Amino acid sequence: MKNTLILKSFGGLDMQLMDLFKTNQPSEAELQHQVHYQMLIIFKSFFSMLSGDNSLDSVGEMTDALLETPAFALTAIHLKRDPACGKLISDRYIPPSHDLDKLLTYPQDSLGYIYASTMKKTGLNPNLHGGMKAESDAHYVELRLSQTHDIWHILTGFDTSLMGEIGLQAFHLPQFPYPLATMLVANSLMSSTLLAPQELPPLLEAIAQGLEMGKTVKPLFAQKWEEAWEKPLSQWQRELNIQPKLP
Repeated sequence: MKNTLILKSFGGLDMQLMDLFKTNQPSEAELQHQVHYQMLIIFKSFFSMLSGDNSLDSVGEMTDALLETPAFALTAIHLKRDPACGKLISDRYIPPSHDLDKLLTYPQDSLGYIYASTMKKTGLNPNLHGGMKAESDAHYVELRLSQTHDIWHILTGFDTSLMGEIGLQAFHLPQFPYPLATMLVANSLMSSTLLAPQELPPLLEAIAQGLEMGKTVKPLFAQKWEEAWEKPLSQWQRELNIQPKLP
């Protein structure tokens, strides 16, 4: 009955997920201890963010803990049902770090130029994935999402404000069951309800917009943006059926 406790803790997962845990299985006590430890870290970072800490350190701490849960493994399984997404995961497609200066030499209407100019203007880190390792399918998924996170912002039109970030997190969910997105959306709803109720209506609108957009857009995870930086942003949006959020 190994893995029974961990599987019940996160709901009934299908047989595909169970296969992930059939080799080198720890004891039930070790599994239970691991689950409890990861949950403590997740709740620690959750309540830290709930009290106003929206730093990358808190998000990173939560992400690292979530990566060790069956929920994140299920995310990878779900993505692999799409052939293009599955190939990226199996190939461990990781292009070089984004060279912003080089991208600024591309046409001004291109995704590459718009991405680079946005990153330069905001001072955001184009290499959030630095130091991450693709030790498993789940780890690769998070690495690739970190590498392309700000590209998704630009494609969808969600800015990097709190509302824009939560709107983008909501966008993920119809595309695939992303554990970090569910935690961040839940945290934002609790935080707004308890600490800033005046923000609740626009927050709900951003979440609704993200969910609706995510239903109709083709899989963004499957795209190799780095192999067509020169393509106009508007062409990318048209091909992927994106109706970007207006400012």
